[in-house]
Amino acid sequence: MFVLDRYGHPLDPCHPARARRLLAAGRAVVARHTPFVIRIKDRSIADSTVAGVRVGIDPGSKHTGLAVFTDHDGNRTGRYTIQLDHRGAAIRDKLAVRSRYRRRRRGKNLRYRAPRFSNRTKPKGWLAPSLRHRLDTTLSWVARLTRWTPVTAIYVERVAFDTHALSAGKPLKGVEYQQGTLAGYEVREYLLAKWGRVCAYCGKQDVSLNLDHIHPRSRGGSDRISNLTLACIDCNQAKNATPVQEFLKGRPALLAKILKQVKAPLCDAAAVNTTRWALWRALLATTLLVAASSGGHTKWNRSRTGAPKSHTLDALHVGPLGGVTAWPSMVLVVKATGRGTYARTRTDRYGFPRLRLPRTKQVKGFATGDLVRAVVPSGKKTGVHRGRVAVRSTGSFNITTRHGMVQGIHHRHVRLLQRADGYGYTTHPEARHRAAFPPGPEGPGLHAGDN
Repeated sequence: MFVLDRYGHPLDPCHPARARRLLAAGRAVVARHTPFVIRIKDRSIADSTVAGVRVGIDPGSKHTGLAVFTDHDGNRTGRYTIQLDHRGAAIRDKLAVRSRYRRRRRGKNLRYRAPRFSNRTKPKGWLAPSLRHRLDTTLSWVARLTRWTPVTAIYVERVAFDTHALSAGKPLKGVEYQQGTLAGYEVREYLLAKWGRVCAYCGKQDVSLNLDHIHPRSRGGSDRISNLTLACIDCNQAKNATPVQEFLKGRPALLAKILKQVKAPLCDAAAVNTTRWALWRALLATTLLVAASSGGHTKWNRSRTGAPKSHTLDALHVGPLGGVTAWPSMVLVVKATGRGTYARTRTDRYGFPRLRLPRTKQVKGFATGDLVRAVVPSGKKTGVHRGRVAVRSTGSFNITTRHGMVQGIHHRHVRLLQRADGYGYTTHPEARHRAAFPPGPEGPGLHAGDN
């Protein structure tokens, strides 16, 4: 649990049992519910010995892993892990819808905002809104962790997918391209992410996977990324040099799915490439010690400790590592939900308003998305309900708990726990430990759990 002193300065995290004892004894109060932060009332940072913690970051296109850990002579102990789910895809879709609305209004000669042409140029370092969101949310949570914990250093995986080399499928030399260190190795990394770390033909997971040519090389197939997939040893041997159309002639649905997945664009890789340097520069501006590491180094660290593949465990294994003694059993999943909308109407399928929303977002002191606790003394909904509230102007609210939605809770039974901050919070168990690879000079093979 995160701990603050009496003046709000961060102290070293403590065990949940100790936090419960401090709260029961009246020595601490709850400063925040999710993530859970307590504030000690009778101690200041001057009276405490603060060892400090470190933060690991595994940035991604859809999810970013954050790990808070302590380091003793190179051995790390995970204290807290967070999986940050971005909403870049939703932002992109909403911008596309807005663009289509404007185009339709202009094409139908309806009332519209006149186009503006003032030779506007994008400033240096400009990012698309969907990419800016990934950067801003990651930096926001790093800033939050520095407020709740005494962070001394940040380790970030400065991952990169060489999309040009991946698309070419052959070494590019001379004036075409100066090939870097990502050649070959990044092909396997990208295929694991693209095909979900499972066999494309039978769906097996947690097994060793081989690279398979969809159109066999003996029949003229190339080494391009669009001709490669993942197959377990049994499927790879059974397919051999058979074309995929003949190998899957009895399973047309699976054949269509594989051919569709082959054409999937490199959009996720491009998103990571675009934001990685912006994230690095922004972290350097925090005045903390920032160290960068590669995805290959993280993968090698995980293979030595026997840790399975997950965003949070990747964050725990970023950078120089001697070993990992333990990691949290539960992961806090933080999903970016936004802060509502400015629109005060809902439209039908033809674009005409069908519903008008109230101007004020607060009802009886509550707003949709607030974390609340309702104690209902009697009736069909008797009990204690804790979750996110959806307010109604009638004063009868809906509360979404981990067990489902409870409708019609009167506002007089509701108490505010935490204001909505644009994020939704859930938890899920961390991935289980698997048998460790023996350390040695040779790296691990291509495994379904590897990144």
